[in-house]
Amino acid sequence: MTESELDKTTDTELAEQDEPGQPAPVRVLVAEDEALIRLDLTEMLRETGHDVIGEASNGQEAIDLARELGPDIIILDVKMPVLDGLSAAEVIGRESIAPVVMLTAFSQRELVERARDAGVMAYVVKPFTIADLTPAIEIARSRWAQTKALELEIADLEERLETRKSVDRAKGILMGKLRLSESDAFRWIQKTAMDRRMGMREVADAVIKSMGSPAVTETRR
Repeated sequence: MTESELDKTTDTELAEQDEPGQPAPVRVLVAEDEALIRLDLTEMLRETGHDVIGEASNGQEAIDLARELGPDIIILDVKMPVLDGLSAAEVIGRESIAPVVMLTAFSQRELVERARDAGVMAYVVKPFTIADLTPAIEIARSRWAQTKALELEIADLEERLETRKSVDRAKGILMGKLRLSESDAFRWIQKTAMDRRMGMREVADAVIKSMGSPAVTETRR
């Protein structure tokens, strides 16, 4: 794929993006051991159009409800009785049930790294508002969809990790050069790969080669 072909494909695909339809409510499972916080969180989510389908007060209950209900997103508090949120997230991630957003009163690097290793897709530091929570949910669902797409295309774990690195770098370039959102950048890579009958890693490598390094952008929660 040459640079001119890449530019032409970019312009065409951006012009052909479908108009978004009315999305179905996001089905949310909430796990928080403090009853008042759980109530506030549930009301906050319902007021913004989310469908809270289950509530848990500890990590094990969250796992059981996740298996039973199959939510679109799971919001876990990091510190809960019986089983803490990170341990619950590890089980949920291992079973590929749903993306997890972690609630925490802390933002230490060690906690963030453990959350990432547990498969947590996004986290929010307390105290929070719906303005903090909504983008975290969107980011978590987008990253989950990207992970599932890569799993469908690539069976080998090591190759999948290498592809993810290339795709993440290419997304950064597209976001910086074309001012796309993270999800739109991934969709562009995915659709270009399908249209040209290429692997996503091939498309990502072509973007990296043709368009250079990603611009430095500020990450916002």
